[in-house]
Amino acid sequence: MTRREQNELMTQTGPGTPMGDLFRRYWIPAIMSSELPENDCPPVRVKLLSERMIAFRDSSGKYGLMDEFCAHRGVSLWFGRNEENGLRCPYHGWKYDTTGQCTEVPSEPAESGYCGKIKLTSYPLVERGGILWTYMGPPEHQPALPEYEFNMVAPERRFISKRHQECNYLQAMEGGIDSSHVSFLHSGALEQDPLFKGAKGNKYNLQDFQVKFEVVESEGGLLIGARRNAEEGNYYWRITQWVMPCFTAIPPRGDHPIHGHFWIPIDDDTCWSWSYDYHPMRDLSATEVKAMNDGYGIHVKLIPGTFIPVQNKDNDYLMDREAQKKRISYSGIAGIAIQDSSLQESMGHIADRSKENLVSTDNGIIMARHRLRKAALALQKGIAPPGVDPVTHRVRSASLVLPPDVAFKDAAKEALIAHEGVPLTSV
Repeated sequence: MTRREQNELMTQTGPGTPMGDLFRRYWIPAIMSSELPENDCPPVRVKLLSERMIAFRDSSGKYGLMDEFCAHRGVSLWFGRNEENGLRCPYHGWKYDTTGQCTEVPSEPAESGYCGKIKLTSYPLVERGGILWTYMGPPEHQPALPEYEFNMVAPERRFISKRHQECNYLQAMEGGIDSSHVSFLHSGALEQDPLFKGAKGNKYNLQDFQVKFEVVESEGGLLIGARRNAEEGNYYWRITQWVMPCFTAIPPRGDHPIHGHFWIPIDDDTCWSWSYDYHPMRDLSATEVKAMNDGYGIHVKLIPGTFIPVQNKDNDYLMDREAQKKRISYSGIAGIAIQDSSLQESMGHIADRSKENLVSTDNGIIMARHRLRKAALALQKGIAPPGVDPVTHRVRSASLVLPPDVAFKDAAKEALIAHEGVPLTSV
């Protein structure tokens, strides 16, 4: 059972909180590169870790991420004019560059130097792999850019999406590292979803519901091994990578693309669910890309012009009770991603973990909570957190069949490292 004060420590990520300080020591996804498609395009509102900001791309192509509100009278700079290498407040013409530095105060004499004294809080915003990443922590501790394999492969080999989720990041992330629910919640999708069906490993998921978990610490987070029975006394292993604070890599199925998530706090009540698919050995096919755009696999269909799923809590996720009753769908909700988010959102904005009754299949979740709490408290004492070094990002998940006397962490050691030009280990 998680005590109330422990739950608050893990779920509160605003400025000055222990977990907020921890998140601010990592590069995190801010927005998709496509949200700022060209120089001098309209700015974009961004809220991360309870901070309201504005992102823009200036006339020279530089990206900026800074406090949303003008230092003069607090007007939102979303209304600003993006022109001549700066964002100008429409109220009184104050202008800011991509670092948040005020460059013009039209009402004051230039020789007064007044604008040089005005600077908004700002953070670096850097493009890598179709995502604009930001680092919101102390500049002296800024790490090297992230090197997750999906954002290092060619654009033709990856697909990235994001969706708005109405719950705290932690319960969403815990769903992402929980392999036991696949045999239930997603059972219908395994052989229907075009991005999952046909993999030999699917039958092991559907035949053995009493999954056994073995969880070991890795340099950057955890290796979460889920074991099911296979033929001839062997075990089918699905090994999930969790890299702190909120990256997951889900074990692959057959030759389908590998996929995973980031769960990024917007505030304590909502989060961004980032989803990626990639294949290290080939371009994604037109059929695969269409399926991802259509909301298959771990992606969702969005309301046009937004990042809000078409299936959402306001329409009960378009739940079909008849499909549920006839076992066409275990939950009556279509789509793997929405099956997950519907139940995660049903817990409320912040789950009350003091009421839980955890079992052995929750070991991955228990250890992830432990590592997060431990790292957040250690950071308060000046101890740098794990998962910051890009070396810890160069990992893969894997699925494989092993004899019962072989430890998964030893047998899959090389398969769990992202080696360029080396195929996935998958069943």
